[in-house]
Amino acid sequence: MSGDAVVCIMGPTGTGKTALALEAAARFDVEIVSVDSAMVYRHMDIGTAKPEPAVRRAVAHHLIDIREPWESYSAGEFRSDALRLIGAIRARGRVPLLVGGTLLYFRALGQGLAALPGADARVRAQLEADAARVGWPALHARLARVDPAAAARIRPGDRQRIQRALEVFTLTGQPLSALQGQPGGAALALCRLALVPADRARLYRQLDERLRAMVDAGLVAEVRRLLSFPLMSAASPALRAVGYRQIRAHLAGEVSLEEALRQAMVATHRLAKRQLTWLRAEVPDLSLDPQAADCPARAMAVLEAWGCRARAGDAI
Repeated sequence: MSGDAVVCIMGPTGTGKTALALEAAARFDVEIVSVDSAMVYRHMDIGTAKPEPAVRRAVAHHLIDIREPWESYSAGEFRSDALRLIGAIRARGRVPLLVGGTLLYFRALGQGLAALPGADARVRAQLEADAARVGWPALHARLARVDPAAAARIRPGDRQRIQRALEVFTLTGQPLSALQGQPGGAALALCRLALVPADRARLYRQLDERLRAMVDAGLVAEVRRLLSFPLMSAASPALRAVGYRQIRAHLAGEVSLEEALRQAMVATHRLAKRQLTWLRAEVPDLSLDPQAADCPARAMAVLEAWGCRARAGDAI
């Protein structure tokens, strides 16, 4: 492994990335950097499958619980934070191990990001007024006319992303999708290990079981607590996360709990499918089937080959 490379474990939701990272931490002198757009938020523990506090005390974790759930966190902020942490971890003589399923963040780190305009209060106010008059689906249709690629990947009800894409087009005259395709910033070499399950139906069953277990563990109460914060609203960034937005709809009286759970399962399957599609396009350095019995042993051998060094002292 090049001295400038960064070791990554990436994959769809529910494929055991955290467990594999903790096994790596027991063997190698690494610090874990979370690559997860939901784990950055405080007070969101159950629905994000966040590692327990005791685990995070035993093994250094970064970029978890760094934002309030009503605050935003962008791919550009992730790249800046991750680059800073990579340097600091290396300075301590350890290997940064980046772990997660937010593949946009991995792309931002590996390829850089194009320079995009900042938020413009005037443009956003006009878009909010337009949405109040004609609805966000109509603004999504407007987006489809000026940026079909962005509209294809943004849901008609995703007001924040619709607003941002139209804002960028208004300010630059260029589609957001075209600007995002332009690399920006220095590229970073990534050694990417992808967890790609061979049996997708089995993965979906496991995801459904995990979601039911989250509800049993108190996910509804967790979302209720989030909504109790004065600055939270249905449009807050954190509540876009799968599971959270469906439970919020239940708490708002829009659907039953069972229907919210069904919708969350469907959304989780779609998320996993999108992540798998993205992984195929990214062409990772190595893909392993997390459902295979020999996956952990093979992964440890790969990480060692990529430069992870045996840790000193007792295993965690």
